[in-house]
Amino acid sequence: MKKITLLLATIILIFSVHAQTNTQPGCYPFPKTITVTGSASMEVIPDEIYVQVDLREYKKRGEDKTELEKIKSDFLANCKAVGIADNDISVASYDGYNLANIWQRRKKDPELLASIAYQIKFNNTKLIDELVNKLDDQATNNFRITRTSHSKIVEYRKQLKVQAIKAAKEKAVYLTEAVNEQLGQAIEINEPEESVNSDIVTGAYRDRYKAVNENVVRLDQGKNAYYGVTDDGVDYRKIKLRFEVKVLYALK
Repeated sequence: MKKITLLLATIILIFSVHAQTNTQPGCYPFPKTITVTGSASMEVIPDEIYVQVDLREYKKRGEDKTELEKIKSDFLANCKAVGIADNDISVASYDGYNLANIWQRRKKDPELLASIAYQIKFNNTKLIDELVNKLDDQATNNFRITRTSHSKIVEYRKQLKVQAIKAAKEKAVYLTEAVNEQLGQAIEINEPEESVNSDIVTGAYRDRYKAVNENVVRLDQGKNAYYGVTDDGVDYRKIKLRFEVKVLYALK
């Protein structure tokens, strides 16, 4: 019993001393601090342009149906002809959403049209034009740009984060000098928040591919006859990267 009483008294004494220490004035190691925000941004022209091409079987009046296997074979041959590497081509979807169901239905209705969608990665718009010029207009059901990126996007993000922190420190220096203080060590750095704006297309390109997507103008009406615009001087809108960081500094 005496041992238990002694132990409880010791614990109470430790907590009492700890509480008194924390409540004493001036115990906080950084009595004066400043919080600043720094930011950095840049714009890059995308060199990774992802396009989805939807292909579908078709049948012209008085002719046999053009099978999907032939459409696929011709499409991949055209991709190879313009210089698109095999590893830049992948299947996005096969016959819409339910491959098993389509083949079951085709047994009952052999005239049912099957479809396939490919995703292709381009590194410039010129290559896109070359492929568009070779597309089978009857088989091409849709052609749309799904997203854009850059091959060095990770490196650019790291650079911007460092620049944002340096900008925060520069701001902290002149703000502390304005009140006759000196900047001390960094106490806390919050992970920069990323802001990305990667609008896909602009100008004539947007109108051109919109025309293909909505089937407003057929490809066979002239490869550059979309709303009377041309591709001269038009490129993809730049990807905008921006990082903002908060840093807590001590004042000496």
